[in-house]
Amino acid sequence: MPRAMWSGAISFRLVNIPVKLFSAVSQKTVRFNQLDSTTGSRVRQKLVAEADGTEVTRDKIVKGYEVRPGDYVVIDDAELAALDPTAANTIDIEEFVDLADIDPIYFDRPYWLAPDKGNPKPYALLAEAMATSGRVAIARFVMRQKQHLAAIRSVDGRLVMSTMNWADEVNAPDAIGELDGVTDVEVSEREQLLAAQLIESLSAPFEPDKYHDTHREQVMALIDAKAAGATELVTSNAAADSNAVVDLMAALEASVSARTAAKERHPTGAASAAATRKAPAKRAASRKKAATGPAKPAARARKTA
Repeated sequence: MPRAMWSGAISFRLVNIPVKLFSAVSQKTVRFNQLDSTTGSRVRQKLVAEADGTEVTRDKIVKGYEVRPGDYVVIDDAELAALDPTAANTIDIEEFVDLADIDPIYFDRPYWLAPDKGNPKPYALLAEAMATSGRVAIARFVMRQKQHLAAIRSVDGRLVMSTMNWADEVNAPDAIGELDGVTDVEVSEREQLLAAQLIESLSAPFEPDKYHDTHREQVMALIDAKAAGATELVTSNAAADSNAVVDLMAALEASVSARTAAKERHPTGAASAAATRKAPAKRAASRKKAATGPAKPAARARKTA
């Protein structure tokens, strides 16, 4: 069961709502220890001085910021502590915004906010009011001597808070040379239609349980097999050549044909295929009509990021 990692209060104007913070995700990965191949014992790392290779004890280590290659400014812990943001144990809401106005590139890590102090009514009221308004709260808070920007939203009567990247932490697409000219590439109506049909044929409700980290599962299966004494192990097939030249139109047509044939073999294939053929035309018309309207929020965010 997750344990609370922070406690404080959501604060805006004169309202204070006591809450506890719980991690909303438990990231899973396979971790290995380093072993001596001869003895099988653990291998430990030592801290050594680059100049002469001598071991350095932790009490002799200081923090340095490299200002030029080989030149460091040394900052001691007391100087850093004096600059630490004040830990007021409050999540200070600054404003409420539309979720559609936040590009997902700004989201970092999610947390559940739970009511504290035995009175859930203020918490429930805020969650209900935010759900009704459709707005997301933008807030600041301090955790572990670091100031965070965060977005709080209501999900099924509960509050989930996502820490956010600061604007100057997001790399602008203009800084990536490989993206130059991408928006100027012309595609034909035929190509757009085929791509839209393929997207439509692959469209489905998002069900996160359908997706698994197959690599982690295979690694754990390998570990279990070796732990059980297996000696003959089967490896996966080699990956396809990613450098092969692809005829875009041929690939799109083949993909659409394969998806259409698969749907027609299904008991409801005829209806599904008909819906697939009609949908792209409707969507294309909608896109053409929308092209004269305001830009999408996510597009604005990407241009100004």
